[in-house]
Amino acid sequence: MALNKIEKRSKIRTRIRSKIKGTADRPRLSVFKSNKGIYAQVINDVEGVTIASASTNDKAMADLTGNKSEKAKAVGSKVAELAKAKGIESVSFDRGGYLYHGRIKSLAEGAREAGLKF
Repeated sequence: MALNKIEKRSKIRTRIRSKIKGTADRPRLSVFKSNKGIYAQVINDVEGVTIASASTNDKAMADLTGNKSEKAKAVGSKVAELAKAKGIESVSFDRGGYLYHGRIKSLAEGAREAGLKF
């Protein structure tokens, strides 16, 4: 039986999460995108703690202009700055079941340019 788009992404996301774990030394950079915004979190899965987060809906990011990919790149660099301020140098990238192109790729490039390694 054919799966709809949400069920298919859920299966892919479960498969990815079975392989990627965030630790204190190397937390997980998790990405979620909606039609209007994009969200990124740096998560320590061992303790169940979010270390840093950024999104297009934050008040600090309210003045962003440009298309969605440019906004995603800005969110990536913002979450990288917040993570580096907490002493995080490298992360495991969790694309959240989305294909690695477009906004997801822009967010990853922004985080890499700001100094995160993954």
